[in-house]
Amino acid sequence: MSAEPQDAGSVVLVHHGDNGVSRITFNRPRQRNAMNRAARVGIVRALDECRGRSKVVILTGNGPAFCAGVDLKEGEVSTGDAELDRRTEWAAVQEEIRSHPAIVIAAVNGFALGGGSTLINVADLAVAANEAAIGMPEIGFGLYPTLAGPAAQLRIGPKRAAWMVLTAERIDGATAAEWGLVNLAVPLDKLHDEVTALAERVASFDATGLEWSKRGLWKIPGEISEWTSAIAYGHEVADEIRARSTVLAEGLGRFAAGERNPGQG
Repeated sequence: MSAEPQDAGSVVLVHHGDNGVSRITFNRPRQRNAMNRAARVGIVRALDECRGRSKVVILTGNGPAFCAGVDLKEGEVSTGDAELDRRTEWAAVQEEIRSHPAIVIAAVNGFALGGGSTLINVADLAVAANEAAIGMPEIGFGLYPTLAGPAAQLRIGPKRAAWMVLTAERIDGATAAEWGLVNLAVPLDKLHDEVTALAERVASFDATGLEWSKRGLWKIPGEISEWTSAIAYGHEVADEIRARSTVLAEGLGRFAAGERNPGQG
């Protein structure tokens, strides 16, 4: 990656590479990268900046934390722009990530608490440091974790989600990988290289194929869980890719000619 990090309001840094990979870094290390309004605005603006130029977006944190969730000390703060305020509510930020055409990879470098764990679950892929500490402290305040709870319940088994919601105990990266909360756990000093290699591998594929595959992954089984309907939607996705890109036809042509396509090894 060649471009220098750009300052998106200092609390969020953006680094665009020349290989289709961008990195968004949460930059409030003293606050464990808790999401105040400025940080949420920074994320949304950074995602807008990545739209159309990045195949893969890495989310990570500066310092010992990935993200400690929403900054509860700030209170209600408005940007003065009603539409931007709407887009930067915490639930809306998750939808910005979920609906973004790029594949989003969470690089969980440290504490991921409350809304920080939500970011792991809304990311398409996730790699955690073994040393990461992932948890939901909300029950300690007498609360159900409004976003983090449902996000975990949709991503991992019910007893494991219940453990996180009801005990407030933190799990490390290795446990998160065992539970399926992340794809892979590695030592902290290997996290950057592992995530970069994964991002570059994903970015080597066609942008249209990646975008529509991401849509399919969110649609099934999130919205479609019946077999026949799911298969029919799979055909719809393939048709959409064919209509928007020649890469599928080209790949099938190479396969018929006995040539290897990217990813075949």
